[in-house]
Amino acid sequence: MAQTAPAAPSGLLARIELTRNRALESGSLQPILTERATLENGALPFSVRWISSLEHKHAAREQAAGRRDGDFNPFLPPEPALTVGPLGEAHLAVLNKFPVIDRHLLVITRAFEDQTAPLTAADFAALAFVMGPHGGLGFYNGGAAAGASQRHKHLQWIPAAAGEASLAPQTARLTAQAGDTAVHTLAELPYRHAFVRLNTVEWDRPQAAGERLHAAFVRLCAALDVPAAADPMPPYNLLLDRDWMLLVPRRREHWEDISVNALGFAGSLFVRRPAQIELIRTAGPLRLLAEVAEPADY
Repeated sequence: MAQTAPAAPSGLLARIELTRNRALESGSLQPILTERATLENGALPFSVRWISSLEHKHAAREQAAGRRDGDFNPFLPPEPALTVGPLGEAHLAVLNKFPVIDRHLLVITRAFEDQTAPLTAADFAALAFVMGPHGGLGFYNGGAAAGASQRHKHLQWIPAAAGEASLAPQTARLTAQAGDTAVHTLAELPYRHAFVRLNTVEWDRPQAAGERLHAAFVRLCAALDVPAAADPMPPYNLLLDRDWMLLVPRRREHWEDISVNALGFAGSLFVRRPAQIELIRTAGPLRLLAEVAEPADY
């Protein structure tokens, strides 16, 4: 069987833009309108989004965005109008139908795999096709307790933008030398976590990058006693930019009635009602994250 040609990295952003514009015109892409506030927790900034009052006119859209119908798989097949193109033989790039962040991309497996299945080098290679040339933030919600809304395996990507989710405020506090492969933690984070530097990843070679990224993932799993090859895996969130990878084991999806996914650990939270912002402000975003993750053991 001939291998499907991977999406050319140099043209990916252009294809995302073309697909986005056409999908907006057709109504296939339905962004969720939000408002945003910034909270400080120590020196770490957090952005909290909530559904705009205008968005409540579109109740069906809000309900569909949060749907968890076990018999419904929006990725098999993905909606043609939202499909950007192939990322290697086994993955496709598809726009999130109900994005809160513009140009939010899903990296899905062509054949069904469960979201709790182990991540593979091929999964990371598909993500590297996107992140190699375009940077941004990649992330993964490992199971429903980690904030996954669909069972079909999908990594996710958002472009780098001011005010959006980012690992930089945390990783700027880490000290690592060239070639460092050690696992790092931040004492100010009150939940179990581990960072590893990605400075040996060859981002211009996606297949090689996939192998290095998978090795980094396995290293983080070992540091946190998470079985990297278990099927199903226990719940966790994974985040990475081109410099660092972060793994956070999870124990539940919600704090109060606020759902938290991987982006929470990059400083971006989402609520459905403005009143929930005050709950977060009073408790503090780090306490919220500690309640849904596993407590720190240091």
